[in-house]
Amino acid sequence: MPTTTHREVLVAPDRFEVVSDDAVLVAELRSATAVCIYDAVEEAGALLHLRFIIRSQKPADVTDTTLATELLLLDRCIESLREAMPNARNLQAKIAAHLPENPEAQRACDSVLTLVRHFLDDSGMKVVSSDVAAGAPRELRFRPTMGWLQMR
Repeated sequence: MPTTTHREVLVAPDRFEVVSDDAVLVAELRSATAVCIYDAVEEAGALLHLRFIIRSQKPADVTDTTLATELLLLDRCIESLREAMPNARNLQAKIAAHLPENPEAQRACDSVLTLVRHFLDDSGMKVVSSDVAAGAPRELRFRPTMGWLQMR
């Protein structure tokens, strides 16, 4: 039985990739979140890989600059995806995250995730799943044409 191999696209931290072919987007999450956006009818999608950057003595305080930068990158990702597939009418998102071990830093990350969810909702996207965990770094594989997300 023949096996099909798909082009793999590595998505670096604080970057996004948009694909309109049957590719697999790959990222390693280390104190980071991934926003996987797709439209199964149009068979295209995007992956945004955002690091959780905690620089203060009080990790629960995430700076306005950090939040603004992350939302700007998310907005650019969504706009690039909409340009690539103007006929998409059913954009959906899946969120995956790797949390730091520090409980205070986890609270800051939870705030960022909440903000991302609200932004996606305001953009007209339904978040269909969320996979958030601490522990060892996580490998993410996302195939937008199928809406398939695998975490290892």
